[in-house]
Amino acid sequence: MDQDREKSPEPAPLRTLPVLVRGILLVFAIFNLALGIVGIFVPGLPTTVFILLAAWAAAKSSPPLYRWLWNHRLFGPMLQNWASGGCVSRKAKWTASAVMSSSVVILLLSNAPRWATATAIACMTIVLAWLWRRPEP
Repeated sequence: MDQDREKSPEPAPLRTLPVLVRGILLVFAIFNLALGIVGIFVPGLPTTVFILLAAWAAAKSSPPLYRWLWNHRLFGPMLQNWASGGCVSRKAKWTASAVMSSSVVILLLSNAPRWATATAIACMTIVLAWLWRRPEP
């Protein structure tokens, strides 16, 4: 598997995008990478979605950042699983389920408005239903 991780798919050629667009995409990639890292520590804030967005933007703006993400110990497997057919590992599914469940408990115990709690729970339920329907690697 280490050999597979070393081979990152080549991003699209950069010369097709203007410099300003590449700069905006690079800022977008870094912003999403930062949100993904924060999501590791903050319950209820997703990690995978932000890392996928960061990789997409990096592939179009910064091949070195894209290769770093692709070969990263934590983020690489997420990206590689997604690239191989939108797969999500069972461990990631269980982790997301546990984090969202604890977020629901926190919401129910908080003084948040009931409509906000209900909306958040509905959104998490939809996301979990979608997530568990994704194929596994």
